Parts: sequence; structure tokens; C-alpha cells
Amino acid sequence: MTRLLLLGSTGSIGTQTLDLVRSPGSGLEVVGLAAGSSWEALAAQAREFRPAFVALADLEAAERLAPELPRGTTLFSGPDAACQLAREADYRVCMHGMVGARGVLPSVAVLERGKSLALANKESLVVAGELLMQLAAEHGAEIIPVDSEHSAIFQCLRGEDLGRVRRVLLTASGGPFRGRSASELAGVTPAMALEHPNWDMGPRITVGSATLMNKALEVIEVHHLFGLERERIEVVVHPQSLVHSMLEFIDGSVLCQMGPPDMRGPIHYALHHPDRAPLAMTGFDLTLFSELTFEAPDPGCFPALDLGFRCVDEGADSGSVLNAADEVAVEAFLGERIDFQDIPRINAAVLDRRPGLSASIEELLEADSHARALAQGEVAALAP
Repeated sequence: MTRLLLLGSTGSIGTQTLDLVRSPGSGLEVVGLAAGSSWEALAAQAREFRPAFVALADLEAAERLAPELPRGTTLFSGPDAACQLAREADYRVCMHGMVGARGVLPSVAVLERGKSLALANKESLVVAGELLMQLAAEHGAEIIPVDSEHSAIFQCLRGEDLGRVRRVLLTASGGPFRGRSASELAGVTPAMALEHPNWDMGPRITVGSATLMNKALEVIEVHHLFGLERERIEVVVHPQSLVHSMLEFIDGSVLCQMGPPDMRGPIHYALHHPDRAPLAMTGFDLTLFSELTFEAPDPGCFPALDLGFRCVDEGADSGSVLNAADEVAVEAFLGERIDFQDIPRINAAVLDRRPGLSASIEELLEADSHARALAQGEVAALAP
């Protein structure tokens, strides 16, 4: 049995991971679960899977959770609960499905123990990618990407020499507003931005797909995960979301990883890596794969994409600052305090004023806090 620690167990990645655990012959044993504030959902998961440990960040919710836990399950509570869990539990692989920069320190805790980190928390690499890759190398840990695009690249690179890769083609669906002009994006509402054509994701990531900021952050992830310079990273719009990314080699050969737009595929791969385990998912289907199209992204309509490449060039705390600004801007947009097109403007403005801190995880998180304050100021200036 593979002993599994699951961070963000009540979210989208977490619940899909538990669906895989439930499948017959999964070979997975849950030893720890962590959530933010959803104590009722966590209590139900604890009763079903009976892990040795659970963690809940919200102290008030943890008080309600405690009497609902099965006998023998230890509860960690408070802002550091996920890190405590990562340091105390006995596991081989951690599926990290938390959302936001709060996921950085739990990533550190897993890597410092030399464990396999199945990483769906993109902010960890965006905020502190260089330092996390160093930690993994120092402690003999492995970071296995769970984002479908990075999982595709990871799979296509098996047995290949990265030096023979001419470029990585990172695919993007184009979101709900593909093909629209800049003028047509005026007046976009949160409800419209949350109508993704292919994927079922959380609100922050779904809005990021609509602005292409999500893809900008993924460019930064590719840079850190695979050590690729910006000249070898390219984004291409693929509306069907079946080709999850491609590698073009120096001889012109192109490898891709394909599959339906279902996160259970990359989650399952990460949980069982380096092996492949059976999974009852659709493979090739004539109807599904009958049409594959590709097009260039429109930088005039989606200026957010360039910010990711800018962060690859500038390094230091640029990723941390961009991510923090975007979290604040997306929250303000969903709260109808700013317009859709204000999101990349705020992100760029905050990036222009970043403090330039990068020597440690603590400094990068300090830059995150500084950027949030700057972004709040930008929102206040725009809000009616």
C-alpha cells in the first residue's frame, strides 16, 4: 500500500484524489488529511478513511471538528496545521491540492523530509520555485507535477535528454473568451468568467483561465520545474483541451501527451509514479479526438500572458508578487469591485513596484504580503 498524505482534501483536487483512493485495488492508504475551514466535509472524510492525523487551519472550525473525529485520529489546528501534519505523518507521497500562497510552507515541510511531492499547488513554484527545486535536490525528494500541462511535459520527458528539446509548447484552452476582441471584454461579469468551456475548476483558477493569467503562472512553473529559459517556452491555444502539452525536439519531432480534460488522469499518474497503474478512464475515442486545432494567443486581448515571461526574465520575487497581486485582483473582480480588464492592469502595476526580495522563503513571503497591500491600494483606487 502507498501511504498518502492529502493536503486540501475538501477541494477539487482533494475530492478527486479520494475518488481514486476509493477505486477497487487502488493500493492507496490515506494517513493524513488537511483542509482550511470545511470541518463538516473533513469530518466525513475522516470517518470514511480513518487517517492517523487531520489538520484544519481555521481554529473555530477545528473546535467543531474535534468531537466528530473517530477515536485515534489526532487533530492539528491553526495556520501551521498543514505543516505540522507534513512533519509528523508517516507517508510516501503527498498530494498537495491546497490553493494559494499559503501552500508554500507545507511544500517546504514535505521536501525537507525527502518525500515525494505531487504538486497541484501552482503557487509553491510560482512563489519559490528556485528554492523549492534546491530543497528537493538537497533532501533527495521529488516534485511530481499534477497540473495537466506540466504532467504532460513530465511524461513526455521520460527517457529524454532535456538538452535535445528545442521548445516546450504549453497548451491553453483559451478560456470562455477566446476569439473575442478587447472591446468585447468590457463588461464581462464574474458569472461569464466562471463559465469555462472544458474544465471544472475552482473560481480563482477559472478566472485565471479567462484572463490567461493562469497560463502566465504556468510559464513560471515550467521554467522552474524543468530549468527551461524563456526562449524554449511557448504558449499555444488548443480549444479542445485534449493535447495537454507538447515537446518539440531538435530534429523537429514532436511528442505530446493526450487525454480527456479530466484531472483524475494526472492525479493518478502522480500518485503511482514511476509506475503506471490501471485506471478506468477514456483513452482514444474517435468522436472525442476527431478535431484538434491550434492557434496563437492574442496578446492584445490577453496581456496577462506576457507577465509570466517577464517574471521568468526578472526572477527574484517577481513570481511571488505577481501571484499575490492576482489573488487580490481576482477576489476583487469576483466581488464586483473592479472590472475584468482591471485584473492584468493591477498585476502589472504591482509588479512594477515589487520590493526585490528573494534570499529565502521568508523574504519571498514578505514580498507576497507587500504585494497584497499594493494590490489592495490599486483596487481601492479603481473601486467605485
